Amino acid sequence: MSPRARPLVGLTTSEVRTARTLRKIPHGDPTPHEFALGVWYPRAIERAGGMPVIVPPGGDTQVRELVSRLDGLCLPGGPDLDPATFGASPHPKLGPVNPDVDRFELHMIRCADERDLPILAICRGAQALNVARGGTLIQHLPDLGQAIDHRQKTPGNTTSHIVRIEPGSRLEEITGVTELDVNTFHHQGIERLGDELRAVAWAPDGTIEALESGERRFCVGVQWHAETLIERGPHLALFEALVDAAGA
Repeated sequence: MSPRARPLVGLTTSEVRTARTLRKIPHGDPTPHEFALGVWYPRAIERAGGMPVIVPPGGDTQVRELVSRLDGLCLPGGPDLDPATFGASPHPKLGPVNPDVDRFELHMIRCADERDLPILAICRGAQALNVARGGTLIQHLPDLGQAIDHRQKTPGNTTSHIVRIEPGSRLEEITGVTELDVNTFHHQGIERLGDELRAVAWAPDGTIEALESGERRFCVGVQWHAETLIERGPHLALFEALVDAAGA
């Protein structure tokens, strides 16, 4: 694709780092709050042929205008979602949350749904997609006694367990496999599925690892961090499928 022909794929930024948690840089500006996004996400979209557009949280009035200018949306990993977004009380193991960021991202997903914008959701992004569609989350997977540690200690470009992919699903069509090695960095998980969503991949302990919507042009969410595994064809294929749908 020529640069002008590349579809614009929005990347939300759900992680906010506060001034007190950041290291001051000698001779730098005073340390502010910062939005954070791993470099692997825009690199994966570029590698797949898209043009990444990083979208920081803003006011609700901006969301529809932002979405109207995008061709696709990628929802990245990040911190825990506030349980209030799905009508639950906080679990003792709940991590830091940011209700303003949650509200913005959920609103963005719903506006993207109104336009049938292609969506690829990763880790927290998959959970946000499920909540935006009316689903709920398991707040702390270890409570269920899973045999798998879903927060691996090894780097993100290594894998730690397999997932079983439903034959005939869109995910199987994209990846070309029914079993896939994945990484894992989460303690929340999908509980009740949201509207029009179905589970299409599972860890050996039964944890839902992917969901998709057959009612939409392209809507896939995976619980693993595919962006750090793009040297492996099935994971890069997820971003290529998003960009293809956005370009169409």
